[in-house]
Order: sequence, then C-alpha cells, then structure tokens
Amino acid sequence: MRLGVLDIGSNTVHLLVADVRPGGRPHATTSKRTVLRLMRYLTPDGAITEEGVTALVNAVAEARRVASAERVDELLATATSAVREAANGADVIARIEAALGQPLQVLGGETEARYTFLAVRRWFGWAAGQILLFDIGGGSLEIAAGGDELPDAAASVPLGAGRMTIEFLPDDPPGEEAVERLRDHARATLAPLVGTFGALPRPDHVVGSSKAIRSLAKLVGYPVPGWSGIERMLLPRASLSSWIPRLARIPASARQELPGITPDRTFQIVAGAVVLHEAMRALDVDELEVSPWALREGVLLRYIESLSWSAPSA
Repeated sequence: MRLGVLDIGSNTVHLLVADVRPGGRPHATTSKRTVLRLMRYLTPDGAITEEGVTALVNAVAEARRVASAERVDELLATATSAVREAANGADVIARIEAALGQPLQVLGGETEARYTFLAVRRWFGWAAGQILLFDIGGGSLEIAAGGDELPDAAASVPLGAGRMTIEFLPDDPPGEEAVERLRDHARATLAPLVGTFGALPRPDHVVGSSKAIRSLAKLVGYPVPGWSGIERMLLPRASLSSWIPRLARIPASARQELPGITPDRTFQIVAGAVVLHEAMRALDVDELEVSPWALREGVLLRYIESLSWSAPSA
C-alpha cells in the first residue's frame, strides 16, 4: 500500500510518500517540500493574509498533484500550529480542504508532540529506555518524555523559530540585546514545564527531531558511530551556546554559507538556537541526539498500526 503524509506546518508544506504494509517498516519513495514561512504572512491580529493563504493553497494543490502522480492509495493530511492558531483559521482550513478534496486533520500541540514521540520511540527502539524529546517548528516547541510509545508528559509552547524571529529578532542581524530579550522570554515560557518534566525519571536518551535541530547539529554537533553502522549526530549545549553570539552578529545572507544552514533556515536559525539552548538548560540537558524521524513518520506509523490491528488473521 502506498501512503502519503502531507504536513502543513508553519515553515513548509511537506509531502512524504511511503510504501507500507501492516507490521512492516515504511519505505519512503518521495519527499516534496514547499517553503512558505507562514509567519511572514500574519496580520497584527493573527490572521493569515490573502497572499499567504493563496501561497498555502497553491502548495497544497501541488502536493495533491504529486500524490496523484505517485499513485498514493490514501493521503493523510495534517496541519499544525500556524493554521491551528490563525485568527481566520476556519476559513483557511476550508480553502485547504477544497484544494485537497478531502478533510484536513488539524493537530493540537500535545497531539503533535505525541505523534513525534511515537516516531522517535520507533526509531530508537525499546532499548533506549526513558526518552526526552525536543521538537522545534516554525510556530511552536513540543516537548515529550516517557518510557513507552506514548509519553508520560507532553507539552506544546509558542516558542517556534519563525514566531520568535518575527516577535523578537526582526532585524538582520538581530544583535545581542534582541537575543537576550528572546532568551528571557523563552526562560519565562519554559519555567512552568520544569516541574512536570523534572518529576519524571532521568532520561536515558535526549532527542531532537526537527529540521531546525538537524541544521544546528550539522553546525555545532559531531557524528559518532551508531548501531548497525548508522551514524549518530550529537549536539552539545556548550557548543550551541558558543555559536549563538556568532550567529546573531552575522547577516542571514552569510549564515547560509555555514555548514548545515539551508537558505530557508537562515533567518530563523538564531531564534531556533536560542530556544533550543534554553529548553536544554531548563531541563538540565548537556547533550542531545538527533532523530531522522519526526511528525510525518509518527502520523504514518500510527496509521500503519491501525492497519495492523484491523488486518484479518490468517
């Protein structure tokens, strides 16, 4: 069976196509990304502008065409914080559904965290023990932790890299004072979560699973050998801390010359680095490991699981 997962996020509209079977590992065949950065299209009252909605609908329509060309049997379409929280979200959702020709599943923040946690758990396996997860999107930061496939605690806070760039780091380069204001805001936002996650067992593995975190790992982290010959990327908090002032001093055009920083991440990478550093500091994390699987894979895995349980027995 060929499935498509369409992730309509704050930064991108991303289609993942994979061949799946009940009880089996999904095999990705196609990945199509359209960079939107929807936070650029927000009005002062939090609505997505007509220009932004048009760009979003066009990207969704193109993803639908790709899914059709790939002969996808079923398309699982989800939307996260940018659409979920927009003042005109109901109208935006209606227009997306018209472009898709099917309903759209709008994920709540904690649900987003739970799907991502499932993907990370499946990637690392049961032997990984207690996992603490960080995932930074354009609009929100998700944190989840636990020892099973479903986390014991999951939270979503509005600390996404795109949102924080617009609110706190609009200048290019932003400078140290703006970075400190963002740092203070992130600390205050994360403070209520410290008790919840601090009360859980100490994690055996701390994992980051977003594009922003993967980019930062390529910039400040280092690879180590992993099981089955798969290379693991580790991201130390101390290295991240030393890079933040440097990133804040150089313009976005120069950042894309750095390792791991793609053109679509140049503006947001400073905010992403500050938020990740503060999340690691708040939960007393010195180093994290990067997961190649995240939300899209979690949605896919949950659907495969439903197929597995409903499949007829021999």
